[in-house]
Amino acid sequence: MQADALQPRGELSLRTVAMPADTNPAGDIFGGWIMSLMDLAAGIAAGTRAKGRVATAAVSNLSFLQPVKVGDVVCVYTDIAKTGRTSITVTVEAWVLRRNQGERTRVTAAEFVLVAVDDHGKPRALAAD
Repeated sequence: MQADALQPRGELSLRTVAMPADTNPAGDIFGGWIMSLMDLAAGIAAGTRAKGRVATAAVSNLSFLQPVKVGDVVCVYTDIAKTGRTSITVTVEAWVLRRNQGERTRVTAAEFVLVAVDDHGKPRALAAD
């Protein structure tokens, strides 16, 4: 994941506005809130590919690149990087539109690994494409 990427990678999976209730004590948007949005977006992408329920197994290469401010429109993009027998690796990037204006800025990037699971929460083979 390049720090200087000019365009989001993948497809827009989630979009929301950062609100005052999402801030940390310093007044910036809490990193855990951004990470939860990224996890939701990864789950949407992986669940679509798995044609069913998925569970997050790992998060790696998580980088908070820029702060997110109240009023920023947070756009989360996902790209399926690879699939295994039961797992799906998703590259996730969070970008913002500052006050819903101007250029997009990449603020967070990570790689999520999700596993397709059955109704009992046990890993299951991915459905064919």
